[in-house]
Amino acid sequence: MEIIDQHVKGIMEGCKRRARDAGLSFEDESLEYIVTNRDMIELSPKVMIPTLYDYWVHDVRVISGKGMYELYPNNPYETVINTRPPISFYNDNNPDWLNVMIFYHVLAHIDFFQNNLFFKHTWDYDFTGQALADKRLIAKYRSEHGRWVDYIIEFARGIDNIVGYHDQVSKSVSPDEKRILGKLDYYFDIFLQKEKKVSQNEYLKEITRYNQIGSKEDGEKHVVQENDYFIDVRIKYPEFDAFYKRYIEKKEDIRIDVMQYLMRYSSFLEKDENKWIKTVMEIVRNTSIFFQPQIRTKIMNEGWASIWHEMLFMKDDRIRGHEVDFAKVNAGVTAMPKVGLNPYALGMRLFYHIADMEDRGCYSWDYINTHDELKRKKYNSSVKYSSSEGIYSKKGFDRIFSLRENLCDFTFINSYIDQEFMNKHKLFVSGKRLNKERMTWQYYIKSRKAEAYKEMLIDTLYHPPIITVNHEKTAQGPLYLVHKFEGKPLKVDYIENTMIGLEYLWGRSVRLETSEPSASKDTSHQRFVNYWNPPAPAAPASSQAKQEPQAIVWKRVLYVMENRKLIKREIN
Repeated sequence: MEIIDQHVKGIMEGCKRRARDAGLSFEDESLEYIVTNRDMIELSPKVMIPTLYDYWVHDVRVISGKGMYELYPNNPYETVINTRPPISFYNDNNPDWLNVMIFYHVLAHIDFFQNNLFFKHTWDYDFTGQALADKRLIAKYRSEHGRWVDYIIEFARGIDNIVGYHDQVSKSVSPDEKRILGKLDYYFDIFLQKEKKVSQNEYLKEITRYNQIGSKEDGEKHVVQENDYFIDVRIKYPEFDAFYKRYIEKKEDIRIDVMQYLMRYSSFLEKDENKWIKTVMEIVRNTSIFFQPQIRTKIMNEGWASIWHEMLFMKDDRIRGHEVDFAKVNAGVTAMPKVGLNPYALGMRLFYHIADMEDRGCYSWDYINTHDELKRKKYNSSVKYSSSEGIYSKKGFDRIFSLRENLCDFTFINSYIDQEFMNKHKLFVSGKRLNKERMTWQYYIKSRKAEAYKEMLIDTLYHPPIITVNHEKTAQGPLYLVHKFEGKPLKVDYIENTMIGLEYLWGRSVRLETSEPSASKDTSHQRFVNYWNPPAPAAPASSQAKQEPQAIVWKRVLYVMENRKLIKREIN
């Protein structure tokens, strides 16, 4: 691995100038390295961070990657990581024209990293420098505690997918906001409704009284002074101030994830000889939070990079004579498969579609209320563009730049995939069935509706389970975890090993409340089809036996881990 030479660096600096002129925004400094395919294999398990802490699973994946490379040789073009400055890696046999294309792709990635709000918590420090310090600290602990360091890393990584990433983002976007309601909002939203549980009639009377205080005799409105309003409130409810003070004191403590809870409340980790464990857990947690936005913005990020490498490359005079070569490479990267998902292709086409719709004024009530398909196609079609050259009006560009700043994959897909997009690219949801005569799998078109396509895409997105600690039940001794059921059960294969680690870190037994399927013949009140045990074929008319279809009943169960033994029982 070595830094690129001055000739290639000059190409990169030229790409930076053109990218900034087109509207992309990123810092001046960047580091570019030339690597071999073997280097890529060794860096991949560490998510391309050379300074990440050592862990035995990384070594296993390197060995596995080398074996796969022997069977299926491949030539990755580039990889870029979100650090300060950003670091990118390039294959050692790329020609100059290909580097021009790749540099534009990388610069668009960097623009996304440094402007999308889901990455905001990563903007203020250099992760590679922090990772190096963490690596040295873990090496020091290994010299003192041996293999126990790897056990702790493994236990912590078992729950590092349920860290409080969104709370971290919220603090970064609104650092001064403590999520504490003002006195007036607390009075109407919590005190009257939850603490005093007043009747609906009395609640509406109180709202009317507040509105009357805010109205002058001439009908104009004025701002109600809280102190004046609460004079009467305190006469009626003298305990109000005490309730509000207690609410403020409790508010800061309510939103912590499982790993934070262990580090804060585990009596086992409070012992002097075990305090080093907290440091290792904090390193694993911070590493997970750093990488969370990348997996949550994969489609947007790759689509954004693809749209810009296409638009900027086609305008660059340095690629003359290599248009056909570019077309072949670009088609391989951004081809839209009929079955499966290519995030490069989907994200790029959706950005183009949004810019086109914005330019034509299609995000308006007039267009939405136009139901004639021909009129919708011709709607405001006087604005002409060429997607290969990326000629859009400022209005269309402003829209996609705003989306690049504020959305993640879920909101991007859920908000902007519509029937027009489906029809334009002839997309569909495919199904799979077994041909019993030929004993082969057949693919068929299951649906062409946008809602079905969105549902299919959303099912492929990263969505870890929501597991929280029940503080009241945990106060009795065992750690009591509650899985918020969202229609999908936990992976049973991982429950035992994860709970063994939690039991060790907590120092006592652990409980996990979750939902699991149970077959039932009574289908009258069920919403889910039993896709694990589908209904048997209907019996012939002459047959006396009737086979009833089965459905899934989701039952709450409790897993108990005590002394490294797992027990499961149903919750009535």
